Amino acid sequence: MEISNLPAHVGIIMDGNGRWARQRGLPRIEGHRVGAQTTEEIVIAASKIGIKYLSLFAFSTENWKRPKEEVEFLFHLMYEYVKSKLSLFLENNVRFRAMGRLWELPPYLQEGFKEMEEKTSHCSGMTAVFAVNYGGKQEILDAVNRAIKDGHAEITEEVLRRYLYVPELPDLDLLIRTSGELRISNFLIWQSAYTELWFTETLWPDFTEEEFRRALLDYSKRERRFGGIK
Repeated sequence: MEISNLPAHVGIIMDGNGRWARQRGLPRIEGHRVGAQTTEEIVIAASKIGIKYLSLFAFSTENWKRPKEEVEFLFHLMYEYVKSKLSLFLENNVRFRAMGRLWELPPYLQEGFKEMEEKTSHCSGMTAVFAVNYGGKQEILDAVNRAIKDGHAEITEEVLRRYLYVPELPDLDLLIRTSGELRISNFLIWQSAYTELWFTETLWPDFTEEEFRRALLDYSKRERRFGGIK
């Protein structure tokens, strides 16, 4: 399936791991484990298709409310992911970035992210951005506070963008959410002002490259006016 007019920046809210596991009588952590496999498949598929930036919502600032055991499992799963997938990222020329309040994460996970970023920093293909301990409102507040601390008396759009977690990340073109929920859940608030939305009932562990391509095809047929008239 050839797709013209590809979005440069795609975001995905990877939702439904827990429900996937519950439907099968499995512990929630098994849903997260299978969801991590889906993440790997979609990252590689997006790279091969020609997406330049793929942002994945992995753990929100609100997810700390979950049971401690689940949170700890998620962090160890992320660490296992970055330690074991380095060669896959390098082979596919994919750069890894992490964004969020990373300094609040366990030191071992911070180190894992840092190492992955450093070893893929030369990759010039797609950039895969993992949002961990991330909240859109918090990102804006952190950016404003850092700008003020640096002496900016007036916060313009240009100034604020320079202080976002990943300043070079372009505005979001397409936001995909799985599991049938119809909300953006505080993800990339600043960057998604004019994003196109695409929702699916599919739970994240069941999300496939074929469905990803359907979302891209649907996007390619839309007319984006950004408040203007064509």
